[in-house]
Formats: sequence, C-alpha cells, structure tokens
Amino acid sequence: MGSGNLSAVTEFIFTGFPQPQDGGLLYFFPLLFIYTFVIGNLMIFFAVRLDARLHNPMYNFISIFSFLEMWYTTATIPKMLSNLISNQKTISFIGCLLQMYFFHSLGNTEGNLLTVMAIDRYVAICNPLRYPTILMPQLCAQLSAGSCIFGFLILLPEIVWISTLPFCGPNQIHQIFCDFTPLLNLACTDASVILVQDVIHALAILMTGLIISLSYIRIIIVIQGIPSVEGRKKAFSTCAVHIAVFLLFFGSVALIYLRFSAIYTPFWDTTIALTFSVLAPFFNPIIYSLRNKDMKDAIKKLLCSQKVFNISDK
Repeated sequence: MGSGNLSAVTEFIFTGFPQPQDGGLLYFFPLLFIYTFVIGNLMIFFAVRLDARLHNPMYNFISIFSFLEMWYTTATIPKMLSNLISNQKTISFIGCLLQMYFFHSLGNTEGNLLTVMAIDRYVAICNPLRYPTILMPQLCAQLSAGSCIFGFLILLPEIVWISTLPFCGPNQIHQIFCDFTPLLNLACTDASVILVQDVIHALAILMTGLIISLSYIRIIIVIQGIPSVEGRKKAFSTCAVHIAVFLLFFGSVALIYLRFSAIYTPFWDTTIALTFSVLAPFFNPIIYSLRNKDMKDAIKKLLCSQKVFNISDK
C-alpha cells in the first residue's frame, strides 16, 4: 500500500449521535441545560476568591478544581451540541487531536488536584497543629501550578506520537467525543500499541486512585478516634464532600479506562462516557455547595452583590 493512501483520512465521523429528525433535539436541550449549569462552577471560583473567610488551602483547591471543571466540559460539550443538531457529525483530524489533548490534560490536572486535596485533608485532620505551617500559601500555589503543568505536559508526547500514525480508513469513531482507544482502533498500525497505551493509562489511574484512597482510609481511621461526637461529625462532613467527588470522578473513569478487553454495548459506552465527561462536572458544584454552609453563604453573598450592582446600574 502506498504511503499516500496511508494518510487518506482527514476527518472522522461520530457514530454515537442520533440524527436531528431521529430525536437529536430531545438530547440537545437537556445537554445545553447541563452545560449552562456547569458554567456555575465559575460561581464557586469567584465566591472563594471574593470571600475572605474562604481564603484557606482547602477552598483554594476547590475553587481551582471548579474552574478546571468548566474548561473540562468545554473541551467536549460544545462539539456534542453541534453534532446533535447537525446532519454531518464530523471532526477534523487536527480538531480530534486537540479535543483529545485538552479533555485528557484537564482530566489529568483534576486527578492531580484531587490527590493534592486528599493530602490537604490528611494533614488537616491527622496533623492539625502543624497544618498552618505545612500548607502555607507558597506551597499551595506550587502544588496547584505543578498539578496544571504536569497534567498538560504528560500527554504531549502521546498526542504527538498519535499525530504521526497512519490513518487509512475507516473513519468512524464509535464514541461521542475523540478518545484514545476509539481513535487508535482506526490507525493502520500494530494493535499491540493499543494494549501498551491502555496499560500505561491504567497504571496512572490506579496509582492516583490508590494514593487518594489510602489518604482517605487513614483520615477515616483518625476521625473514628476523635473522642467527641460533634468533632467526628464535623471532620467527616468536611471529608465526605471530597470523597463523594473522588468516587464520582474516578469511579466513572475506571469503568471506561480499566476495562481492557471488556466490550460494552454502544448504550453503556455512551452512558459511561457521559457520566465522567458531563454528569460528574454537573454534580460537583451541587456537592460542594449543598454540603458546605460557608460555601452556600459565599455564593448567596456573591449573587446578592450582583443583584445590588444591577439595580444600582438601573
């Protein structure tokens, strides 16, 4: 086969979307509502930044995580919305690589930040007297910046490598966004590279999940040793929010990236993909705000100040 034919594919077609006349619009409006709600993560970000009571490491990490969630969904949802109302559900080769890069880089950064947040809670509960001297503002800034830099740099070699692979057809991606395995399945290359790639991703997910799990297990053990019921309740309430977000995020990620040779039906493939790309970011603002009185007060204060500002303009 000539080299000219090996690079014949210049765009890909998503097969996971219904046509507009087959009910695509029925999915468009709920997804648009969810995306609009996810933008509400900005409220958490600004509420933390503007409320002096929330200027501590825990809320700083939550605000950065919320900010990342907004961009994490922006990497995929706008294209999903476009595909739901379009008859041509295509994406260019470069567009596919860029979507994949930003989606997974932001996801990796969130995983790194969840690890940092678990360590933050570990120090706060297991070593409270030294917490202010350990989690100083400078260290928090370094951890946040390091999470972002590592998250975006670690995937660059893989994306560059994929861009050099030959794609000679077919060009149908059996997913609702560009992802590693569905895309590599279309490459005209040795299938063993897909297994190697799956193993590398699985190890990264398992290592991160293990570190976070061990941190929270240790935290729960320490909380059980707190003598007062009120103290145990307060400590666990703080950690329960982080544990819920961790389980929602890593649970759905594990289902799709730790399956190896397991094959799901198209319905479950799409459902799982929607869970970690759309539903997890949708529920996170709810989890963080509803379970936290300080956060609820800060958001109310932000909304009220915005209303006062609008009235004064009139």
